[in-house]
Amino acid sequence: MEFGTDILGAPYESAELTLRPDAEGPVVATLVRRLAPQPADPAAPRRAVLYVHGYVDYFFQTHLADHFVELGYSFYALDLRKYGRSLRPHQSPNYISDLAEYDEELDAAVRVIREQDGHTELLVNGHSTGGLVAALWAARRQGRGLVDGLFLNSPFLSMPTAAAVRVLGAPAVGALGRLAATRKLPSALSPHYVHSLHKDHQGSWDFDLSLKPAEGFPLYAGWLAAIQRGHQRVRRGLGLQVPVLVMASTASISKAKWDPALHHRDAVLRADDIVAVAPRLGRSVTVVRIEGGMHDLVLSGPEARAQVFTELDRWLKAYL
Repeated sequence: MEFGTDILGAPYESAELTLRPDAEGPVVATLVRRLAPQPADPAAPRRAVLYVHGYVDYFFQTHLADHFVELGYSFYALDLRKYGRSLRPHQSPNYISDLAEYDEELDAAVRVIREQDGHTELLVNGHSTGGLVAALWAARRQGRGLVDGLFLNSPFLSMPTAAAVRVLGAPAVGALGRLAATRKLPSALSPHYVHSLHKDHQGSWDFDLSLKPAEGFPLYAGWLAAIQRGHQRVRRGLGLQVPVLVMASTASISKAKWDPALHHRDAVLRADDIVAVAPRLGRSVTVVRIEGGMHDLVLSGPEARAQVFTELDRWLKAYL
């Protein structure tokens, strides 16, 4: 597979992964990479990390890649089908009806990382919905030696609603997903989260607002039903045998109006719910709470961000 210059510029490269077409037409995913210097000793492990983004998202967190490269990990990021670099004009943004469909691009990315580029150890780093997708994929690929560990940053393991609402609403969501999968639902996303991040609003980060818009993209019934089925699978227990690191903020926030506290809490998911469900992922799950962490913990303020990298480094040394 040939890589070309990525939209982020050097040293980032990207390549399209051609996938099976669906009802909307041609489908691609995009693999971004930044290679780290590899050890001179041919017997030494060649380490890599594969990053999987969240909902209404794409890879732009170059400081995360910087950190891994400094540790000797080649960095890869996958823009899933119909997201970010992979979204095409004929497609419904972010839509999928079954999370297992992402197995195709995850498998293809791992083949490039392990077979083409020759890496012998692989950490998968999933954020939010990407954390759910990565965990489910790893469970389906258990025993094949593809993954050596998972780092899940605020993974989307539970709907951010009361338990009673989740249970009572599940049959309706499932039925709607089957009968009217492409029906657009009222978006549950608040623009305040993106505003808390972007430098043109209340934040300090620069990213493409056409790929990660503050108002989000349409929410489809089939996508919501697919997420619900993923959550049900996690609650039954995934039985992952590889070590898993789950990080979440110490607090969450839901506000109809702008509030400075959005800079210090998870404004998308319920952090306590993440922590409650996390042990069901596998046999060796480490849970870390980040004081002052935002939803994407690596985009938090400097102190919280430093906590993330300190805890990540400690876990890597202990388990990988």
